[in-house]
Amino acid sequence: MKANYHTHTFRCGHASGKDEDYVKAAVNRKFDVLGFSDHVPWPYESTYRNPGVRMDVTRIDEYLSSVRRLKNSYAGQIEILAGFECEYFPAYMNWLAEMKESKQLDYLILGNHYDRSDEYGIYFGSIQTVRELKMYVSGTIDGLRTGLFAYLAHPDLFMRSGHFSDDDARAAAKDLCACCLELDIPMEYNIHDRYLYPSTHRISYPNAAFFEMACEYGVEVLIGIDAHDPYEIENPVQWETADRELSIFGSRYLHCLKGLTGTK
Repeated sequence: MKANYHTHTFRCGHASGKDEDYVKAAVNRKFDVLGFSDHVPWPYESTYRNPGVRMDVTRIDEYLSSVRRLKNSYAGQIEILAGFECEYFPAYMNWLAEMKESKQLDYLILGNHYDRSDEYGIYFGSIQTVRELKMYVSGTIDGLRTGLFAYLAHPDLFMRSGHFSDDDARAAAKDLCACCLELDIPMEYNIHDRYLYPSTHRISYPNAAFFEMACEYGVEVLIGIDAHDPYEIENPVQWETADRELSIFGSRYLHCLKGLTGTK
């Protein structure tokens, strides 16, 4: 099996291409499964909106209709799934659970970008203190314990900033790995930054040291393209590199998510 569950659409405000362009790219690259997981549109309690990051809640039905139309159109060629990438925002978890059920979503993934809300919370990709690092870890673990999420996207997001010691980073990675192992939740080996920055050595994901620890712990992992452009799916280089790197995980390297994937 060859599957990608992390695919965005133009509706989030920072991705490009038509929905069908992603599907065509996946079919061309002989994917068995393509899951759409655009950034979830939160029902903010205030008038706050973040159009450069996520669609408005009024577009949920249109998004899902588009994905399901493609599911029917490409039946027999590829399996199309509908979901969202979400943060752990405690105030909205009941809404999220109800929305998942009422809209009959195939899955949700936890991509914990902000603390409690993007309306006022810090962005975890640029944290600068150990206190902020602990906020990321505790919030992410609380999110995983909700039972809503199929896997943890870019768990090494906090490694982007590098404003803490190696011991602090290892402690954070250890806690995240221990939680995923306990709950039997996979981690994502996210290759989006490699597409954006193929020739740099910036601290970013996937972080080798983080995933060495994940391998030691025996955490299950899977590749996530985190596609914001159809070319990220069409271009085989990043996927094939990640596929080779994850061979060290053996049977803990998942090629598809358990319980989600049917057959073409």
